[in-house]
Amino acid sequence: MKLRTGLTLAAVAGGIATVGYAAGIERTRWTLRRFDVPVLPPDAEPLRVLHISDLHMTPGQRSKQEWVRELAALDPDLVVVTGDNLAHVEAVPAVVHALTPLLERPGAVVFGSNDYYGPLPKNPFRYFGKPQVRKFGPDLPWQDLRDVFTASGWADLTNARATIKAGGRHIALAGVDDPHLAQDDYDRVAGPADPTADLRIGLSHSPEPRVLDRFAADGYDLLLCGHTHGGQLRVPGYGALVTNCGIDRDRARGLHHWSGDTWLHVSAGMGTSPYAPIRFACPPEVSLLTLIPNG
Repeated sequence: MKLRTGLTLAAVAGGIATVGYAAGIERTRWTLRRFDVPVLPPDAEPLRVLHISDLHMTPGQRSKQEWVRELAALDPDLVVVTGDNLAHVEAVPAVVHALTPLLERPGAVVFGSNDYYGPLPKNPFRYFGKPQVRKFGPDLPWQDLRDVFTASGWADLTNARATIKAGGRHIALAGVDDPHLAQDDYDRVAGPADPTADLRIGLSHSPEPRVLDRFAADGYDLLLCGHTHGGQLRVPGYGALVTNCGIDRDRARGLHHWSGDTWLHVSAGMGTSPYAPIRFACPPEVSLLTLIPNG
């Protein structure tokens, strides 16, 4: 009996310690991940792409804001933001403060569900069951954020295409609105990616395979997404428990081949819902992708 009681107390203590670490330490262990991506023509000079996703910003998150501001020192050629920037109706100034040094660089953006609607309390076990009727939180002022991005010269790729110059290269981009909300309209950007461009990049907040397959079929070299939080709670040696979308667990974060010559990078993102402020074995991240020749 004493042994059983001791084991129970040890398990409880271990659980409390794990939650304390996940909420108090790892949740703010801002991490820069680096990847080399072989998508450029032979003999091309490297191109640096900074991929930011899922900030889920609230006004008081000063540490996150200042860490993101310092990323400008990486001297990226292109900045890409793949949505879910907001977690509070008054968070636009905080996001702008964080990104201001990067807005001087060429950039592109798509938006996610947590740009449009605020977070709500949820039972975390719902992610393991069948899809449920979605409940929306309060409307968020995403248009104000979009206006800051576009006024800085960034391309809004909400079901749109654009060509921008970055790092001395012409880059063909296309993006869709958030597939997690079924607001994507790939038909508006469908068609072969510009074969004369130096690089072709596709953006989507949620990495839904039906969208990624169409980007790959149209000849995009690199696809950038977020949404999954890398699983947010990962089991060492096993990985993500869930992805909250159609992508497989093994590609819930990081760089992977998708189809043919197309590469996919899924960012585990920087934030969490205010109602589930924990991360485990999946620190908040931004990725610096160094694009290199594929030969």
